[in-house]
Amino acid sequence: VAAFAQEQRPLRFAVIEGWAMPMMQFVDGQTTTGILYDLYMHLAQKVGRNAELVVIPRLRAQSARARGEIDVHCYVNPSWHQDSHHQYIWSQPLLVQHGLIVGRSAEPDFTLEKLHGQRLGTVLGFNYPGLQALFDSAQVHREDVRTQTLALEKLEAGRYRYAVSNNLSLDWFNRHRSKAKQLHALGEISSDLIYCLVRDAPDVPTQALLGALVQMTQDGELEAILARYR
Repeated sequence: VAAFAQEQRPLRFAVIEGWAMPMMQFVDGQTTTGILYDLYMHLAQKVGRNAELVVIPRLRAQSARARGEIDVHCYVNPSWHQDSHHQYIWSQPLLVQHGLIVGRSAEPDFTLEKLHGQRLGTVLGFNYPGLQALFDSAQVHREDVRTQTLALEKLEAGRYRYAVSNNLSLDWFNRHRSKAKQLHALGEISSDLIYCLVRDAPDVPTQALLGALVQMTQDGELEAILARYR
Protein backbone atom coordinates (compact mmCIF):
# COMPACT_ATOMS: atom_id res chain seq x y z
CA VAL A 1 0.00 0.00 0.00
CA ALA A 2 2.83 2.40 0.88
CA ALA A 3 4.55 1.78 -2.45
CA PHE A 4 1.28 2.30 -4.32
CA ALA A 5 0.66 5.55 -2.44
CA GLN A 6 4.06 6.84 -3.54
CA GLU A 7 3.17 6.16 -7.20
CA GLN A 8 -0.09 8.11 -7.03
CA ARG A 9 -0.27 11.88 -6.70
CA PRO A 10 -1.28 13.04 -3.20
CA LEU A 11 -4.92 13.76 -2.55
CA ARG A 12 -5.50 17.49 -2.03
CA PHE A 13 -7.52 18.24 1.10
CA ALA A 14 -8.93 21.73 1.64
CA VAL A 15 -7.84 23.61 4.75
CA ILE A 16 -9.58 26.93 5.29
CA GLU A 17 -7.14 29.62 6.38
CA GLY A 18 -9.38 30.84 9.20
CA TRP A 19 -9.89 27.44 10.84
CA ALA A 20 -8.81 27.19 14.48
CA MET A 21 -8.85 24.56 17.18
CA PRO A 22 -10.41 22.15 17.68
CA MET A 23 -10.83 21.90 13.88
CA MET A 24 -7.23 22.64 12.88
CA GLN A 25 -4.08 24.01 14.50
CA PHE A 26 -1.46 25.98 12.61
CA VAL A 27 2.13 26.19 13.87
CA ASP A 28 4.50 28.38 11.81
CA GLY A 29 2.06 28.12 8.92
CA GLN A 30 1.91 24.33 9.07
CA THR A 31 -1.11 22.23 10.04
CA THR A 32 -0.27 19.99 12.98
CA THR A 33 -3.36 18.64 14.74
CA GLY A 34 -7.12 18.97 15.13
CA ILE A 35 -10.34 17.16 14.25
CA LEU A 36 -10.06 17.78 10.50
CA TYR A 37 -6.32 17.10 10.44
CA ASP A 38 -6.94 13.68 11.98
CA LEU A 39 -9.90 13.02 9.68
CA TYR A 40 -7.89 13.87 6.56
CA MET A 41 -4.93 11.73 7.61
CA HIS A 42 -7.21 8.75 8.33
CA LEU A 43 -9.03 9.16 5.01
CA ALA A 44 -5.83 9.28 2.97
CA GLN A 45 -4.49 6.22 4.76
CA LYS A 46 -7.68 4.25 4.18
CA VAL A 47 -7.53 4.75 0.39
CA GLY A 48 -3.77 4.22 0.17
CA ARG A 49 -2.81 7.75 -0.85
CA ASN A 50 -0.68 10.50 0.65
CA ALA A 51 -2.40 13.68 1.85
CA GLU A 52 -1.55 17.20 0.70
CA LEU A 53 -3.23 19.85 2.86
CA VAL A 54 -4.01 22.89 0.70
CA VAL A 55 -4.50 26.07 2.74
CA ILE A 56 -6.91 28.51 1.07
CA PRO A 57 -8.74 31.65 2.24
CA ARG A 58 -12.41 30.98 3.02
CA LEU A 59 -13.55 33.41 0.30
CA ARG A 60 -11.52 31.54 -2.34
CA ALA A 61 -12.81 28.05 -1.50
CA GLN A 62 -15.59 28.22 -4.08
CA SER A 63 -13.27 29.19 -6.95
CA ALA A 64 -10.72 26.56 -5.87
CA ARG A 65 -13.41 23.88 -6.10
CA ALA A 66 -14.61 25.19 -9.45
CA ARG A 67 -11.07 24.86 -10.82
CA GLY A 68 -10.71 21.34 -9.43
CA GLU A 69 -7.78 22.38 -7.22
CA ILE A 70 -8.95 20.36 -4.23
CA ASP A 71 -10.12 16.76 -4.05
CA VAL A 72 -11.76 16.67 -0.62
CA HIS A 73 -13.31 19.50 1.37
CA CYS A 74 -14.79 18.55 4.71
CA TYR A 75 -16.72 20.59 7.27
CA VAL A 76 -19.22 21.94 4.76
CA ASN A 77 -23.01 22.31 4.53
CA PRO A 78 -25.06 23.10 1.39
CA SER A 79 -26.56 26.25 2.91
CA TRP A 80 -23.11 27.75 3.53
CA HIS A 81 -22.06 27.82 -0.13
CA GLN A 82 -23.45 29.38 -3.29
CA ASP A 83 -21.79 27.20 -5.96
CA SER A 84 -23.46 24.17 -7.52
CA HIS A 85 -20.69 21.64 -6.66
CA HIS A 86 -21.37 19.85 -9.95
CA GLN A 87 -17.83 18.39 -9.94
CA TYR A 88 -18.25 17.02 -6.41
CA ILE A 89 -20.32 14.42 -4.56
CA TRP A 90 -21.66 15.02 -1.07
CA SER A 91 -20.76 12.47 1.59
CA GLN A 92 -23.25 11.21 4.11
CA PRO A 93 -23.64 13.52 7.14
CA LEU A 94 -20.77 13.16 9.59
CA LEU A 95 -22.01 15.12 12.59
CA VAL A 96 -24.32 17.91 13.71
CA GLN A 97 -22.98 21.37 14.47
CA HIS A 98 -24.94 23.82 16.59
CA GLY A 99 -24.61 27.55 15.95
CA LEU A 100 -24.79 29.50 19.19
CA ILE A 101 -25.03 33.07 20.43
CA VAL A 102 -22.40 33.36 23.15
CA GLY A 103 -21.99 35.84 25.99
CA ARG A 104 -19.66 36.41 28.94
CA SER A 105 -22.37 35.65 31.48
CA ALA A 106 -25.53 33.57 31.57
CA GLU A 107 -28.74 35.29 30.46
CA PRO A 108 -31.70 32.96 31.08
CA ASP A 109 -34.08 35.47 29.46
CA PHE A 110 -31.98 35.92 26.28
CA THR A 111 -33.81 36.47 22.98
CA LEU A 112 -32.53 37.59 19.59
CA GLU A 113 -34.09 40.99 20.23
CA LYS A 114 -31.22 41.65 22.62
CA LEU A 115 -28.89 41.70 19.60
CA HIS A 116 -30.57 44.78 18.12
CA GLY A 117 -28.10 47.63 17.86
CA GLN A 118 -25.22 45.39 18.93
CA ARG A 119 -21.93 44.56 17.23
CA LEU A 120 -21.81 40.78 16.95
CA GLY A 121 -18.55 38.85 16.85
CA THR A 122 -18.47 36.85 13.59
CA VAL A 123 -15.94 35.05 11.39
CA LEU A 124 -14.87 36.66 8.12
CA GLY A 125 -16.45 35.04 5.06
CA PHE A 126 -18.78 32.80 7.06
CA ASN A 127 -22.52 32.79 6.36
CA TYR A 128 -25.06 32.82 9.18
CA PRO A 129 -28.43 32.19 7.46
CA GLY A 130 -30.37 32.45 10.71
CA LEU A 131 -29.05 35.97 11.29
CA GLN A 132 -28.88 37.28 7.72
CA ALA A 133 -32.17 39.20 7.94
CA LEU A 134 -30.83 41.07 10.99
CA PHE A 135 -27.59 41.89 9.16
CA ASP A 136 -29.42 42.99 5.99
CA SER A 137 -31.69 45.34 7.95
CA ALA A 138 -28.70 46.73 9.88
CA GLN A 139 -30.36 45.81 13.17
CA VAL A 140 -27.21 43.88 14.02
CA HIS A 141 -23.68 44.70 12.83
CA ARG A 142 -21.08 42.05 12.00
CA GLU A 143 -17.69 42.40 13.66
CA ASP A 144 -15.64 40.10 11.44
CA VAL A 145 -12.39 38.52 12.58
CA ARG A 146 -10.19 35.91 10.95
CA THR A 147 -10.91 32.89 13.19
CA GLN A 148 -13.53 31.60 15.58
CA THR A 149 -11.01 31.69 18.41
CA LEU A 150 -10.34 35.40 17.84
CA ALA A 151 -14.07 36.11 17.93
CA LEU A 152 -14.34 34.42 21.33
CA GLU A 153 -11.19 36.09 22.65
CA LYS A 154 -12.56 39.52 21.73
CA LEU A 155 -15.82 38.65 23.46
CA GLU A 156 -13.89 37.56 26.55
CA ALA A 157 -11.98 40.86 26.49
CA GLY A 158 -15.23 42.86 26.38
CA ARG A 159 -14.84 44.20 22.83
CA TYR A 160 -18.49 43.37 22.21
CA ARG A 161 -21.32 41.85 24.21
CA TYR A 162 -22.15 38.85 22.02
CA ALA A 163 -20.47 36.57 19.50
CA VAL A 164 -21.47 33.64 17.31
CA SER A 165 -19.74 30.29 17.79
CA ASN A 166 -20.28 26.66 17.01
CA ASN A 167 -20.57 24.25 19.92
CA LEU A 168 -17.26 22.49 19.23
CA SER A 169 -15.26 25.72 19.27
CA LEU A 170 -17.00 27.01 22.38
CA ASP A 171 -16.35 23.76 24.26
CA TRP A 172 -12.67 23.89 23.24
CA PHE A 173 -12.37 27.54 24.29
CA ASN A 174 -13.85 26.78 27.73
CA ARG A 175 -11.87 23.58 28.14
CA HIS A 176 -9.01 24.96 30.25
CA ARG A 177 -10.82 27.87 31.85
CA SER A 178 -12.24 27.90 35.34
CA LYS A 179 -16.01 27.83 35.57
CA ALA A 180 -16.05 31.51 36.55
CA LYS A 181 -14.18 32.49 33.37
CA GLN A 182 -16.06 30.34 30.88
CA LEU A 183 -18.21 31.85 28.15
CA HIS A 184 -21.90 30.92 28.02
CA ALA A 185 -24.15 29.64 25.25
CA LEU A 186 -27.23 31.88 25.35
CA GLY A 187 -29.29 30.60 22.45
CA GLU A 188 -29.11 28.34 19.38
CA ILE A 189 -29.46 29.94 15.95
CA SER A 190 -28.80 26.90 13.77
CA SER A 191 -28.36 23.15 13.76
CA ASP A 192 -26.45 22.04 10.67
CA LEU A 193 -25.43 18.67 9.33
CA ILE A 194 -21.73 18.59 8.45
CA TYR A 195 -20.56 16.84 5.28
CA CYS A 196 -17.53 16.36 3.06
CA LEU A 197 -17.37 17.19 -0.65
CA VAL A 198 -15.38 14.70 -2.74
CA ARG A 199 -14.30 15.56 -6.30
CA ASP A 200 -15.74 13.19 -8.89
CA ALA A 201 -12.88 12.71 -11.34
CA PRO A 202 -10.89 9.79 -12.83
CA ASP A 203 -7.76 10.64 -10.82
CA VAL A 204 -9.63 10.66 -7.49
CA PRO A 205 -10.75 7.46 -5.68
CA THR A 206 -14.14 9.07 -5.17
CA GLN A 207 -16.22 6.05 -4.18
CA ALA A 208 -13.44 4.67 -1.96
CA LEU A 209 -13.28 7.98 -0.09
CA LEU A 210 -17.07 8.14 0.33
CA GLY A 211 -17.08 4.54 1.52
CA ALA A 212 -14.27 5.24 3.98
CA LEU A 213 -16.28 8.10 5.48
CA VAL A 214 -19.27 5.78 5.95
CA GLN A 215 -17.04 3.17 7.56
CA MET A 216 -15.43 5.71 9.91
CA THR A 217 -18.88 6.80 11.07
CA GLN A 218 -20.25 3.28 11.53
CA ASP A 219 -17.12 1.90 13.23
CA GLY A 220 -16.89 4.74 15.74
CA GLU A 221 -13.60 6.10 14.35
CA LEU A 222 -15.04 9.56 13.77
CA GLU A 223 -16.50 9.65 17.28
CA ALA A 224 -13.08 8.65 18.66
CA ILE A 225 -11.48 11.60 16.83
CA LEU A 226 -14.10 13.99 18.19
CA ALA A 227 -13.64 12.65 21.71
CA ARG A 228 -9.92 13.57 21.66
CA TYR A 229 -10.80 17.25 21.35
CA ARG A 230 -13.67 17.52 23.83
